[in-house]
Amino acid sequence: MDDRELQAWVERVSLETFGLPFRHRAAFNRRLSSTGGRYFMKSHHIEISARQLEAYGAEETEKIIKHELCHYHLHLLGRGYRHRDPEFKAWLERSGGSRYCKPLPDKARKALPYRYKLVCGACRMEYLRKRKVDPARYVCGRCRGRLSLYALDTAGRP
Repeated sequence: MDDRELQAWVERVSLETFGLPFRHRAAFNRRLSSTGGRYFMKSHHIEISARQLEAYGAEETEKIIKHELCHYHLHLLGRGYRHRDPEFKAWLERSGGSRYCKPLPDKARKALPYRYKLVCGACRMEYLRKRKVDPARYVCGRCRGRLSLYALDTAGRP
């Protein structure tokens, strides 16, 4: 699918779902990875992630289009177009748009293993950490004792 086909798709969805015309430009953006689409308030253009279409198909992409059209129409009508606005939430629910897009398969966050352990010198309380911290900047939450930092192996053992 190219930008011309996307433009026609957005115009059709706008008329069918909202009963209002879409009079600006819609285009694909391959660089979008953490978001499904964007609405630009100054130019009123919409960008849609081409990678979302490839990964999840037309049904999910249409939900993203409806989400961006909610921003578009509410902004042009001078109403609450931001995510936190009740009017935006109501329009989004009525239109069937998605609140969040699915994460791309190659961008799914992988949980880091615990790599460090802080141990209190007084009460022996242990705190597991994924990132290295400076133990001199912290004290034990239980007894306010001094902490020592230990590196764990890949299996989570000291």
